[in-house]
Amino acid sequence: MSSTRRVGRLAVGVTGASGVIYAKRFLEVLKMKDIEVHLVVSKVAEKIIQYELNLTRESFEKLAKYSYSEDDVDAPLASGSFKIDGMVIIPCSMKTIAGIVSGYTDNLILRTADVTLKEKRRLILVPRETPLNVIHLRNMLELAKLGVVILPAMPAFYHKPEKIEDLVDFIVGKILDLLEIDHDLFKRWST
Repeated sequence: MSSTRRVGRLAVGVTGASGVIYAKRFLEVLKMKDIEVHLVVSKVAEKIIQYELNLTRESFEKLAKYSYSEDDVDAPLASGSFKIDGMVIIPCSMKTIAGIVSGYTDNLILRTADVTLKEKRRLILVPRETPLNVIHLRNMLELAKLGVVILPAMPAFYHKPEKIEDLVDFIVGKILDLLEIDHDLFKRWST
């Protein structure tokens, strides 16, 4: 796969859904690719990072070039004049999806998603919830109609994963594909 454009600066939001392992791996790969990451970790995500990964917020934030509090409404990400190539919210809680679809921008993650939409930049959401109810599905459908990419954390198995990291790499690789960032995180389908 060859890139047609260079992604240089991304906003990454980490919200209060299980699956912060996806965010950690995504940030590790972006760091290796020398992509400037502007990270916002929600307060609930901070607790989940501690619980699921046994990491502190500070050690997690070291994976990004810049990090902000979700309360930091003066951050550069809050303005459309601050150029980013897109935003990924990984994992994305149903609360965050509901906030985005309703235009409720009471924190920096929601404000950055709103700015990303209004500036017609790529917005990728990685929901990690199951089962989904009608409200979840309706909200995701409304966002998809606006051009938001909904990439649920649903790994495939054709690449014959042997460990959890293989499943995580599959999802991270799919995000990288959407951003047109070269990778070899999983074996592609071939006959």
